[in-house]
Amino acid sequence: MIKTENLCMRYGPVQALNDVNFEIAQHEVIGLLGPNGAGKSTTLKILTTYIYPTQGTAYVAGYDVRNNPIPIRKLIGYLPEQLPLYMDMEVSEYLTFVGRSRGLYGATLRKRLEWVKEKCGIGPMFHKIIRELSKGYRQRTALAQALLHDPEIVILDEPTSGLDPHQIIEIRALIHELAQEKTIIFSTHILQEVQAVTNRIIVLNRGKIVANGTFDELQMQLGYQKYELILPTNLPENDVLDAVRLFPNVQKADVENRKNGEITYLVQGPAKEELRTPIIQMLKQKQWDFLEIKKKPFTLEEIFLQLTEPAKE
Repeated sequence: MIKTENLCMRYGPVQALNDVNFEIAQHEVIGLLGPNGAGKSTTLKILTTYIYPTQGTAYVAGYDVRNNPIPIRKLIGYLPEQLPLYMDMEVSEYLTFVGRSRGLYGATLRKRLEWVKEKCGIGPMFHKIIRELSKGYRQRTALAQALLHDPEIVILDEPTSGLDPHQIIEIRALIHELAQEKTIIFSTHILQEVQAVTNRIIVLNRGKIVANGTFDELQMQLGYQKYELILPTNLPENDVLDAVRLFPNVQKADVENRKNGEITYLVQGPAKEELRTPIIQMLKQKQWDFLEIKKKPFTLEEIFLQLTEPAKE
């Protein structure tokens, strides 16, 4: 559905994208992550033909963004970070204008207006002047214009910016609904949103892809995994740590916390090595009681921080 080939973009001396390659299949939901200045918005602008790359190209539904932008624009609904709103118009007037610009008229336009009014939750503000709307309702109105023409591909740059928690849940549910029949790419700084709605995550850092995969695949890419070993407090901490650290594949072992008569030890080892069985065997040999040993999953925030670094000024 979407494919980039050696995508590069320069703004004067600044290299915003450097040899970016990825593919997105039909009906995938992709989260695009990265720190400020990583190249996320630039990538989305190229895919929507808003700007053209310095080198390389991208294909959307087989169309080259350089040579055939008009068919691509018909396929895509785009919510940019800077909202494309006419502040002097009423919401209904603005969306009618957008719909007619997209070739919608008559019953078809009325049907789509009713659909976005309901799905984007803008009914109460439908006849208000846009400049009088709160930031959240402006965001919803801009999302409505992206969905009005029922596009095959939906590209959202910070779609939940300015929304309250209830509104974020509603937009998340809408993305889930749209994902049944559309291809969706969205960029956000809210990491929980990415984990909640995406099939796959692409992480950009300083204009390059540093990770591309499912949440589980990104965990494996870190090269290590963590375990929580829970033991009773009657075992000497230093002896336990010394015994665990003797394993050749144990990279790190420390006390994580102490509470309720238990000590939790945090043990780190290689991603492709299973440490639970040998540690259990060691504890049995020493006749030490143990309560539990389990893998400690990474959070997306931990993965993100490991894979990226702040852009230099």
